[in-house]
Amino acid sequence: MHDVASWAARLGGDTFLAQTFNRSYALFPGQADEAVSLLSWDDLNGILDTQRLEPPRLRLSMDGEMLPVHRYTLPVTTRRSVTWNRVQPAELHARLAEGASLVLDSVEKIHPAIGASAEALERFLGTRVQVNAYASWTEREGFGTHWDDHDVVVVQAFGSKRWRLYGPTRDVPTFRDVETPEPPEGDPVADIVLNAGDVLYLPRGWWHAVTADQGTASLHLTFGLVTHTGADLLTWLVDELRSRVALRRDVPRFASPTDQAVFVNDLRTEVLTELADPSLVVRWAASADTTDFGRAGTSLPYVSGLPANPRISVRLTAPRARLTSEGAGLVTLAAAGTAWDFDQQAAAMLHALMDGEPRTLGTLAELSDLEVKDVADLLGALIDGQAAAVVKAGL
Repeated sequence: MHDVASWAARLGGDTFLAQTFNRSYALFPGQADEAVSLLSWDDLNGILDTQRLEPPRLRLSMDGEMLPVHRYTLPVTTRRSVTWNRVQPAELHARLAEGASLVLDSVEKIHPAIGASAEALERFLGTRVQVNAYASWTEREGFGTHWDDHDVVVVQAFGSKRWRLYGPTRDVPTFRDVETPEPPEGDPVADIVLNAGDVLYLPRGWWHAVTADQGTASLHLTFGLVTHTGADLLTWLVDELRSRVALRRDVPRFASPTDQAVFVNDLRTEVLTELADPSLVVRWAASADTTDFGRAGTSLPYVSGLPANPRISVRLTAPRARLTSEGAGLVTLAAAGTAWDFDQQAAAMLHALMDGEPRTLGTLAELSDLEVKDVADLLGALIDGQAAAVVKAGL
């Protein structure tokens, strides 16, 4: 699941998008080898041993509560008086054996295989993705019965874990909501055991209880999907309408009721005109995709442009970038809040970059029949715009 095609095939492609996404849970039976390739126990040990992971990014949870950090770490103060919490392996092992669950947030930032998988899922679903890792050893629940304010795609990487699903008790609840969903009553609507390689999709608001009660250690990943609601679309629309005089006028709080009614009517007219546009959601999606900064990366040692070195490898770091052909022989790449117009001759190399895979300057030059120097200049502009990054310096 390191590319868009793999995710589409795994989740059911257009059928998933049309019938399941944001609607109901779905179980996709296993491909163990693919799941293990995302995160192994060796990978997790390496991360814990080499990274300085401060709570709450790394945390232990038991019975719905976070364990105090002093129960598994030791505060260490450097000679420059910086204090951080160092994991004590023996204490960590003891807490996990007692029933705590280990949680590591944003693991895609520090593990390349998961980062690539998250980026591919982002391309498929058109939303930002954060990946957390969860490890458990006992039937004791780490979090109790709860719901999440975002959809998740769960990948069981090792062992087994039971998911009891109760469904939502409030339609599409949000993080900032006017009511709190009531706890579910009765039996779960589904009682599922995920084995290595299984994938579970769960929409936000679905109550669930998760436990490693199958007699084996469990390691799984949750790909959390950023929620986009009607409120988000309206916020975007208001920003779009700031160019209109009606929205820039001061609110006439001290004016007559007649003048206030005129003011409100002008606002209503502007907003309703936009809401009547059948392409509004398409326009919003294009704006959301092309203004998202994606997974910007540094390009050291090249801080002042790229040299014409054909061995340098570069990749596009904005998974939701859009490439369109314009008139007058131009092609436009919109990403990370900027739109660049290039000659049509650059189209082949830009198309090649759209999958996020690294390409050398030499390969891109051959694709477009351009000089390596011209390719370096073009990519230098994308790097300055935080839409691309060097992945191999070619030195």
